[in-house]
Amino acid sequence: MDFDEKIEKVENIMRGKNIVIAFSGGADSTMVTYIANKVANKCLAITFNNEIMPTTFLADAKRIAKSIGIKHEIIDQNFLEIDKFKENKSDRCYLCRNIMYSNIKKSANENGYETIVDGTNISDLLEDRPGIMVNYENNILSPLVNAGIEKEEVIEFLNKNNIEYSKSTTCLATRIKTGEEITGKKINRIKYAEDLLKNLTKDDTLRVRDISNTAQIETENIDPLLNKKTLQLIESELKAVNFEKITLDVGTSSSEKKEIVIYKPCKDEANKIMFENELPYKIDISKTCPNLENLGKLKCSEKMGVAMIDIDGKNITLFENGKIVARKVKDKEDAQNILIKVLPLIRRVI
Repeated sequence: MDFDEKIEKVENIMRGKNIVIAFSGGADSTMVTYIANKVANKCLAITFNNEIMPTTFLADAKRIAKSIGIKHEIIDQNFLEIDKFKENKSDRCYLCRNIMYSNIKKSANENGYETIVDGTNISDLLEDRPGIMVNYENNILSPLVNAGIEKEEVIEFLNKNNIEYSKSTTCLATRIKTGEEITGKKINRIKYAEDLLKNLTKDDTLRVRDISNTAQIETENIDPLLNKKTLQLIESELKAVNFEKITLDVGTSSSEKKEIVIYKPCKDEANKIMFENELPYKIDISKTCPNLENLGKLKCSEKMGVAMIDIDGKNITLFENGKIVARKVKDKEDAQNILIKVLPLIRRVI
């Protein structure tokens, strides 16, 4: 499926419907909103303000919605007043999205909107995002997933059509290590640190992680920081808001493309082509298998933690540890097209 066909599929999913979009102003939700505004019967963008987002989050969302020309509403709820959220356990992302989408769903139902969509793309399914389970449980549509659109294709579409979007829409709670309590003090000092460093680097995707009172800086534009006076300024400002230590992460960029499939030569069968991927989460075989039944011949073993499915002579094996192997495929594109069908049907362990 070429990109134009993918866009047509996104349009057809939303065409003629009354749609509410979970709208952050980020690349993915902006693309969905732009298309929905053209093809839906009527549509409404709803932004959830949970008080733990970057400084310009709301202003950016309002401006971008206005530029698209879509009706826009804000739902306010301070997550720092929710004890279970502040505990910051491994299910925090799931809890967060469940609260937000429940409120968006309520607003949609009260105002006669039958369909709720979000900007989840197929690349997101390769990441550790337990909140995506909320979509499945609440029948939230993800047109970009259904069309197999990857993150890079979203950016390409927006740039090609000169559509403005925000590069800073991730929850600041993601900067705090799982298991460490989320507090207003931590959120505020992260916000302060990121605003300072974004101004110095001009990098809107910069992150400052709060790890046991250490500020870990992650940026793709490291050069503006590498002089003595700037480093002294950063140390002084961040220690003033009670960070005890400041570090600079110069590792692999978080924006590195995540491949849907990776080629793995078969050592014992030189004439066979095999591709695989390893998801950063465990697969719930018992909940995944029923979703695969309509794709092809299926064999599942919960005891062994394996699901095997034949699709038009091509074999896909899912392992509960998150590994996916594609065999008997023609090439990488063929394997990728198969995985795009399978990924949305996988149910993960939370």
